[in-house]
Amino acid sequence: MTRLAIGLCLVSLAGGAFAQTPATLGDSAKRVIGSWEFSNADRDRTCTATLKSDSAPGGLKIEFDANCANLFPLVRDITAWKFPDNDLLYFVDARGKTIVEFSEVEDGIFEAPTPGVGVLFLQNAAAAGAPPKPPEQMAGDWAIVRKSGPPLCTLTLAMTKASDGFAVAVKPGCDSGIARLNFTQWRIDRDQLMLVPTRGNPWRFEEIDGTLWRRVPESADQTTLVRQ
Repeated sequence: MTRLAIGLCLVSLAGGAFAQTPATLGDSAKRVIGSWEFSNADRDRTCTATLKSDSAPGGLKIEFDANCANLFPLVRDITAWKFPDNDLLYFVDARGKTIVEFSEVEDGIFEAPTPGVGVLFLQNAAAAGAPPKPPEQMAGDWAIVRKSGPPLCTLTLAMTKASDGFAVAVKPGCDSGIARLNFTQWRIDRDQLMLVPTRGNPWRFEEIDGTLWRRVPESADQTTLVRQ
């Protein structure tokens, strides 16, 4: 056998060892078969990716919903997925070249920092939960309240762009402790609302219902945002 023939044989064996087929799926690969939410970090662009057990060029078949390529142009190059015996899930093209490389950060949540795109997420339905509120639904007047007492401060969540989010207008008569924080912007971060001060950490709130959001983490003097 010539050296060229031996080399080709070794390449073929190596490729076959890495390739996944429906008959050789491991437990890690079997558990990701099904439909997943495919999204960006802000979760304001979402679509559905369905991982199947059928063979496809480059690995195993993957299908995206009709609008996915408009939201994420890179999916036009993705023809298949692979999940070898480690924690990395690959979306690949027809030649097996990796387009997106996911690592599992929580049970049912995969994350992929992707050059030129940002961080992409893959989540099962249970992990994904409800989609984030559109900013226009949150715009308007809100009061900061502690322990269901009188409002400590009333502010307006505007739709005017401000840095990474939208502008906040604090109304006169605000509690001095809150006024000193000088909230300048707000934004929706996945399923939480963030109030961002000039200095210090943002205040984060989770939705209780459409008119009430609770600051997280919870504390003895629980703080809420109440729609006015």
